[in-house]
Amino acid sequence: MSTVTKNSFIKVNDFNFWYGNSQALFDINLDIKEKEILALIGPSGCGKSTLLRNLNRMNDLIDGVHHTGDIVLDGQSLYDPKVEVISLRKRVGMVFQKYNPFAKSIYENVVFSLRVAGHNNKSELNEVVERALIGAGLWDEVKDRVHDSAYSLSGGQMQRLCIARAIANRPQVLLMDEPCAALDPIATLKIEQLMMELKKEFTIVIVTHNLQQGARCSDKTAFLYQGKVIEHGETKQIYNQPTQQKTVDYITGRFS
Repeated sequence: MSTVTKNSFIKVNDFNFWYGNSQALFDINLDIKEKEILALIGPSGCGKSTLLRNLNRMNDLIDGVHHTGDIVLDGQSLYDPKVEVISLRKRVGMVFQKYNPFAKSIYENVVFSLRVAGHNNKSELNEVVERALIGAGLWDEVKDRVHDSAYSLSGGQMQRLCIARAIANRPQVLLMDEPCAALDPIATLKIEQLMMELKKEFTIVIVTHNLQQGARCSDKTAFLYQGKVIEHGETKQIYNQPTQQKTVDYITGRFS
């Protein structure tokens, strides 16, 4: 099933989570190593996105939520009173299912969080824009029009811009909640290729309903069902030699 090892970068320990009186996650134990890609798979409503959003405490924004257990990032509990949530979300960037660029230029989208933090040095911002757009595989396509509206981009380019915005602060972790769900196959392939490059610098956790995408892109896979981790391990093992019948049923398409 799932074990937590000493060399984990992210540890989820006996984690339970409720929306009001409704329990969404049950006794979650996971370990995620640094600079690997973990795919969270499972049927709709199984808790994948709920778990993902607990990794940067996005669920704190919802009234009535509570949890037991702990999540530890690089040796520190996310729930330590010393942890400042805004700072945490700089360390754990997030890319959502539907690309959501701001109504600003490409340039201003990338530097948005830096400007909010009071960084206005032009040479510094220029460097961040180039680095982040290169990191998101977008620089060559937009370098001559970074001051154009973000809305002038295609859907796939907008999603890569959102990735550039998420990595501009050089987070330790990148969370991706079905980042290709709204994209065509060509744009999806670019995002998948990009993830393989990004894991050289970031630890990545991705939620996907696309089993083929999970198989192509991830190092490890966790299969969730009804709020529980049914099986967690090397992606090849999960897909080719699952040990739990529910995993077999899901991988072979017997339920979705």
